[in-house]
Amino acid sequence: MVAVHLMYQLKKIKYDINSHSSTTKNFRRTTYQGFSGFDNHYIEVNGIRIHYVDGGAGKTIICLPGWPQTWYSYQNIATEFSKKHRVIVVDIRGMGTSERPENGYDKKTMAEYIKQLIHSLDLKKVTIIGHDIGGMVAMSLAFNHPGVVEKLIVADGLHPNEGMLQMPLLPTPGTFGQKMNGNMPYAWWMGFNQVKSLPEKILEGRFRFLVDYVFDYVMIDETKISDKERNIYAEAYNDAESIRASNAWYQAFGQDIEDSKTYQKLEMPVLGIGSNVSYQFMKMAMPYLCRNSQLLELSSGGHYMFEENPDQVIEAIYNFLKP
Repeated sequence: MVAVHLMYQLKKIKYDINSHSSTTKNFRRTTYQGFSGFDNHYIEVNGIRIHYVDGGAGKTIICLPGWPQTWYSYQNIATEFSKKHRVIVVDIRGMGTSERPENGYDKKTMAEYIKQLIHSLDLKKVTIIGHDIGGMVAMSLAFNHPGVVEKLIVADGLHPNEGMLQMPLLPTPGTFGQKMNGNMPYAWWMGFNQVKSLPEKILEGRFRFLVDYVFDYVMIDETKISDKERNIYAEAYNDAESIRASNAWYQAFGQDIEDSKTYQKLEMPVLGIGSNVSYQFMKMAMPYLCRNSQLLELSSGGHYMFEENPDQVIEAIYNFLKP
């Protein structure tokens, strides 16, 4: 294990989160002023540069965001948790100002890099929070490296499984409208993001259109994500390389499903948080994935629960983290 760890050349670079604007090639986007008390960092893990923000003190919580968002999506909960914990929010491989290599977007590989980040920061066991794609990576970390995960929290983001292969190509008549149907959700982008090369040509320079559509469609109260936040996320995905890399998360689902067939039930405590479109699915799936789990229903809000229901999320996680 020591020999494997030494193969990873780890370097830390610290910036002021309130002033840094990255100018390095492939890291040209602005790091937005955001979390009070958090610092901005880059770390090189096995040749891949990963961006994260770090604040607070105490037992460590690592947060992994989802699509189409970045580290900034944890703004409503990270500062609260940093009052009692050390909180690290990571731009996962291919996201934001983290590097966007050509391959390695299966969740097992992505989880390996989170494990190495944990080791490089001299951490032992941590709590992992993952939302959406970040939840898939968090679960893969727990499946493959349970020794570094004390507790796991997944928000609308269970690991890919064979049930995904049954997702409909066409929506059930009468269920596809301005808002996602909570009983029969139609996530058309799960198929669209499988297509290689074409989405980059369609969306480069126009990603704000997709950001607005997805938030308005999936959220019950879309006003909970501000114009500023929408601009931040649109900028993060607005170039062809970022679209390619983020779509690769979806294009790796086939490998993720194959990997899932080898996993055993998780033994550590797991908290699931399910929105109006995911709760019923999570209720059915989690007993097959975890031996020690609980599930919170947030049916009053949509998929982006950190924006729509931050107080309920914070309360549930604090309760879950109690000894």
